[in-house]
Amino acid sequence: MTYRSMNWFRGAPWLAVTIVVIAIMGLALAGGGAWLAVLGGSVYYVIAGAMLLLTSWLLAIRRAEALWVYAALLLGTMVWAIFEVGLDFWTLAPRGDVLAPLGVWLLLPFIAAHLGPRWRIARRALGVVLIGAAVVLAVSLTRDRHDLAGTLPENGTPGAVAASGPGVPSAAENWTAYGGSGFGTRYSSLREITADNVKNLKLAWEFRTGDHKGPDDPAEITNQSTPLKVGDLLYTCSQHQIVFALESASGKLRWKFDPQVQHNKAFQHMTCRGVSYHATKAGAVTADGTAAPAECAERIFLPTNDGRMFALDAQSGKPCESFGQHGQIDLKGSDIQTPGFYEGTSPPVVTDKVLIVGGAVIDNYSDRVPSGVIRGFDVYSGRLIWAFDAGNPDPNEMPSTSHHFTAGSPNSWSISAVDESLGLVYVPLGSSSPDIWGGGRSAEKERYDSAMVALEITTGKLRWSFQNVHHDLWDMDMPSQPSLVDLRSGSGVTPAIYIPAKTGDIFVLDRRDGHQLVPAPEKPVPQGAASGDRLSATQPFSDLSFRPRAMLTDAQMWGSTMFDQLVCRIKFKRLRYEGPFTPPSEQGTLVFPGDFGMFEWGGIAVDPERQIAVANPQSIPFISRLVPRGKDNPAAPDAAHPPGTELGVQPMYGAPYGVDLGIFLSPLGIPCLAPPWGNIAAIDLRTQKVVWQHRIGTIRDQAPLPLPFKLGIPMLGGPIVTAGGVIFITGTMDDYIRAFDVRDGKKLWEDRLPAGGQSTPMTYEAGGKQYVVTVDGGHGSFGTKLGDYVRAYALPN
Repeated sequence: MTYRSMNWFRGAPWLAVTIVVIAIMGLALAGGGAWLAVLGGSVYYVIAGAMLLLTSWLLAIRRAEALWVYAALLLGTMVWAIFEVGLDFWTLAPRGDVLAPLGVWLLLPFIAAHLGPRWRIARRALGVVLIGAAVVLAVSLTRDRHDLAGTLPENGTPGAVAASGPGVPSAAENWTAYGGSGFGTRYSSLREITADNVKNLKLAWEFRTGDHKGPDDPAEITNQSTPLKVGDLLYTCSQHQIVFALESASGKLRWKFDPQVQHNKAFQHMTCRGVSYHATKAGAVTADGTAAPAECAERIFLPTNDGRMFALDAQSGKPCESFGQHGQIDLKGSDIQTPGFYEGTSPPVVTDKVLIVGGAVIDNYSDRVPSGVIRGFDVYSGRLIWAFDAGNPDPNEMPSTSHHFTAGSPNSWSISAVDESLGLVYVPLGSSSPDIWGGGRSAEKERYDSAMVALEITTGKLRWSFQNVHHDLWDMDMPSQPSLVDLRSGSGVTPAIYIPAKTGDIFVLDRRDGHQLVPAPEKPVPQGAASGDRLSATQPFSDLSFRPRAMLTDAQMWGSTMFDQLVCRIKFKRLRYEGPFTPPSEQGTLVFPGDFGMFEWGGIAVDPERQIAVANPQSIPFISRLVPRGKDNPAAPDAAHPPGTELGVQPMYGAPYGVDLGIFLSPLGIPCLAPPWGNIAAIDLRTQKVVWQHRIGTIRDQAPLPLPFKLGIPMLGGPIVTAGGVIFITGTMDDYIRAFDVRDGKKLWEDRLPAGGQSTPMTYEAGGKQYVVTVDGGHGSFGTKLGDYVRAYALPN
């Protein structure tokens, strides 16, 4: 560099800085772009890097051609971006959110005026290209290629009704079970709150539990409770399974019960999804045929994370003495008693005589874990009546001095549904432990792995089963409470069951015998298992699905800038990915949909009047990388890999591999897959087609600044729907409760929550007024604000 050029730098310090910045950008794009090109990705970044380096050199020698080169780069970037992703703002933005502002900077006189006598013409050319870029972005803001607009008829016509049965009415004045009733529809026939007046909702009362995360709690601490309402009381629980009975009209505390659950960081979960309710009917008898006891005529059942079940008097909160040992029974039922290895996280199914219980078993820690056995207990005495041990050749074999339940057999951590008129309970099962390695699984454990099983209420005997994933190596267990619906057609009524799956499929079966009502054909899937494992040649794919139809490509990788987007594209190309069910590998496998699930425990909601199901699918890829045994992954339990988390290195003791599990994130900690990551949608039950689908949620509470950009974000918790034509949902990562019009999905109302609402709301009537209640406790590993709130909304008097 000459002495003269150095003087020019001293006279134009901003130009000097600009030259250095553009050179660094060019080197980064050229180097990263070359890596991507070698991996088989787009060559755009190599070209863009070269053009930036050329621009930097031309700026350094004060040539106006620098602006022409930069204009050509912007124009080429626009053409390339539109070719790759179309006119979609959020996928276009990272491709130009650095280049376009830098182009504006180059137009400024203290930069452009230093570029020789022809700088004005060059500046005009660059200005025209920037105007074109602004027009493209403006047009892209008017459309969303991921959005599906549609409108339902104003009035429903006969086609589907929510199932009903003796003793299990649809939710209205009361909300007597987790899903509104035992059928899991999350529907209320109340209609005081409508699409027209929901905008007037106000906070009616607020209760704080006082239960907070302690120093000995795991990161996965959350309150996912959906309260129950019976009579004048509302029943809910907090993170440490403390039960609260509140006056439904005022939120005042009537009583509380603390089971004194141990605080332990080794627990994978510390959560409560709710409690269950039972009322003794006149002339009721026990499972033994004797008269039901007089005590505890109304009962609240509480499962705990340390493996116990409590029966409490619904009016006083005192333990029911005749149930088990002074009001509680031990659910661990295994010779493996390690705290936190068996947890009751979801409310049990309650029928007239039988209490049906599942539980969560620790994931991916070892093959020596408690059994996931499903059990039926006498609802009054707590006596074990039957067992369904999915890993046992005889699943109904009862325990004895010589027989224990099968270690690591498939468990049911989620919520079941029940049809007492058919005498069946519908239990969603998870996979055997460990989840990501199946080389050592027995044929018995494989039979019902990640399946829906229909069991007889009185005996626990299998009526039918449906497996949603064969030889599951992706943690694609059945996550949601199924919904029971009676489908009506010209040929009569068909009792159906809708089963949301982590894969994004919704399987629709006849709930009497399990045969398919919506086709779910078996299709070939990728092969090539890790050494010692095996794979199924095919998997079921439902015709009713939110699963992306096309395979992912590196063009769908995202970032807040073109630089972290480039990193995501490189990461994508380095992973093994051949579509859904690509097997785990030492190379690292992209799992999409990820084991977070397109559907989780929130399930779907069914509106029988309008014959519609409401769903909130989400799309977050995961990375699964097998870790061979060695110094960093010992074969026996080791303090370096304690239990207590579901992400990071999971030891999978007893298998030849551990597994490193994580969300597919950019260097800035945002998903590498372009948004939307969360949607709300409606399905017409007459046609089994999606009618409308829209993004839900903003990045306000996840971005460094509270920017209300509606990208569509992940959520935990499900929707409810009412006869008033309103959908309520709270589970998004931004702290809001929202109401939508069931006809077209238009947002009608929202309110800011004091903490994360990772739960499913509910609604009831008290004193002639309809209330909507949400539990807002946040979610530790999900990253939302923790709290201890129970909040009720109602219309003003």
